[in-house]
Amino acid sequence: MTRIQKQNMAWGYLFIFPAIIGLSIFIVAPMIFSLIVSFTDWDMVSSFHWVSFQNYSNILTDDINFWNSIKVTFFYAILQVPCVQIFAFLLANLLNSKIKGLSFFRTIFYIPSIFPFIAVAILWMFIYNPDFGLLNQLLGVFHIPPQDWLVSKSLVLPSLVFMSMWMSGGAMIIYLAALQGVPNHLYEAVEIDGGGRIRKFWHVTVPMLSPIIFFNSLMGLIGVMQTFNEAYVMTNGGPDKQTYFYLFMIYREAFTDGNMGYASALAWILFIILGGLSITIFKFSRNFVHYEAGGK
Repeated sequence: MTRIQKQNMAWGYLFIFPAIIGLSIFIVAPMIFSLIVSFTDWDMVSSFHWVSFQNYSNILTDDINFWNSIKVTFFYAILQVPCVQIFAFLLANLLNSKIKGLSFFRTIFYIPSIFPFIAVAILWMFIYNPDFGLLNQLLGVFHIPPQDWLVSKSLVLPSLVFMSMWMSGGAMIIYLAALQGVPNHLYEAVEIDGGGRIRKFWHVTVPMLSPIIFFNSLMGLIGVMQTFNEAYVMTNGGPDKQTYFYLFMIYREAFTDGNMGYASALAWILFIILGGLSITIFKFSRNFVHYEAGGK
């Protein structure tokens, strides 16, 4: 390298040095520490006691909590991710049209995604309240009996999914930005061939936005597999552990029961699950993700 190239590289390392330090101290070091702790029975009070793979063995044989939380979390992910992504995608298509007051509507639909979740949870707990909640009041207009939205085992997960759809403004904005980058000549080509709005949507919009759909869906899946706030604030894992999500179980094991070694092992199992899911999805994504440049 020339002297100027070496100087540029030195300046580059200097500018990324704070990020590297932060990543090392707050991400890499705690991960290494948790990996070590996962092989102990540390309770955050007494000294470390090495138990080898005992925590992992106990986890895999725990039918009451571990496998139930896996089932609940995966079922919620299968229900939530498609609903949120489809709703955000269709909403972005509507907000991409030329109508009066478009900026106002875009703002209104985006604002819920930036609210603090605690405030959102309290708001929706009032909406879902079985005695005076707004939703049951609306059902009463149509002579439908009130429902126990957060207490019923069959309604609690759909209720949380509906709340997530209301907060899908972040995904909606990404879809909207991608829609505005679709070349108009592709739509014009469909019109020349006699195609209408439906053909434009399926043959132009969906293929052109498939990388964005893939990105939002993958990030949504990773996020929903780490669902915690809903269970902690709204349901406390109930009813009958129907919202006993995996991350909520990790929190309970670590900070309620004091089993930090067991909780660290749970966290590393989640890391392996998310890594395996991501690799699998990336492997099969080439079959349904279209890249305009033709690259894989």
